[in-house]
Amino acid sequence: MTNYKICLIEGDGIGHEVVPAAREVLEALGLDLEFTEAHAGYETFLDVGTSVPGATIEAIEAADATLFGAATSPSEKVPGFFGAIRYLRRKFDLFANVRPAKSRPVPGGVDGVDLVLVRENTEGLYVEVERRYGDTAIADAVITKRASSRIGKYALDIARKRRGELAVVHKANVLPVTQGLFLSTVMEEAAQVPQVRAYDVIVDAMAMHLVRSPQRFDVIVATNLFGDILSDLTAGLTGGLGLAPSGNIGEKHAIFESVHGSAPDIAGQGIANPTATILSAAMMLDHLGEPEAAARIQRAVDELLREGSVTRDLGGALDTRGYTDALVRRVSRS
Repeated sequence: MTNYKICLIEGDGIGHEVVPAAREVLEALGLDLEFTEAHAGYETFLDVGTSVPGATIEAIEAADATLFGAATSPSEKVPGFFGAIRYLRRKFDLFANVRPAKSRPVPGGVDGVDLVLVRENTEGLYVEVERRYGDTAIADAVITKRASSRIGKYALDIARKRRGELAVVHKANVLPVTQGLFLSTVMEEAAQVPQVRAYDVIVDAMAMHLVRSPQRFDVIVATNLFGDILSDLTAGLTGGLGLAPSGNIGEKHAIFESVHGSAPDIAGQGIANPTATILSAAMMLDHLGEPEAAARIQRAVDELLREGSVTRDLGGALDTRGYTDALVRRVSRS
């Protein structure tokens, strides 16, 4: 049995509740997992003066994978503060943000959705280069051929292993220099992979198509901002952010995180839904080469959702503790 070193970062708010829940589920699998704990986020910044201490960087470097809970980002600029997860994406060159969206047995979800949204994770508007001149504010958007080529190859590889279709999302009709470079570069890569049918979709049209007929899509690749927005839309189609996992993947390191925020309004009340973090842990196991263990978690989650044994945000009566206990029992028996 392979030993895996997993770094756990709770982050902020409900991260302190959902990450321990995910750890219990992981421990119930019976794998040889060695956990370390590290700190990052706004609370860490307030405590020690930096969002990501050096010890956290070392812990991630020493781990086979990292599971991150939730992070708070103030809406106003705070001197010295930087967003922890965005910093870690750049620090470890986690160039691919992977967000699967799959229909689950919950009220309000759309049936038949099974897609993966792949988002370029290191550049675009999220380079966070902004400046203000009086009443005028300017932000730089950076698109490079290298990053576009890399994310295109990654998305094409996922599509090749699935249904063989890749939608390339862009706004090159308005931004032909930046978005045009992204589109042309990805399509150049697609020309080298004849097993995949690649086609382009303008981002606003994609938003409409996802609302009206999301079942038609297999793999979607987009630049950073567009991918961020569309992935929340696909989460809304399949049960909401409480069920939405994601992974930040690089060549050497990977950090898996729930898509939702730190939810300070319910933090500490014991009612947070840990499913997104638990499904992110399942993605982590699949990444590590443990697909059977990942499938056990997926099945157990779907069984509870189908029964209605869920947390209050999904219309159930369970708190975080009760839901975690129920899931641990299912995983242990599977």
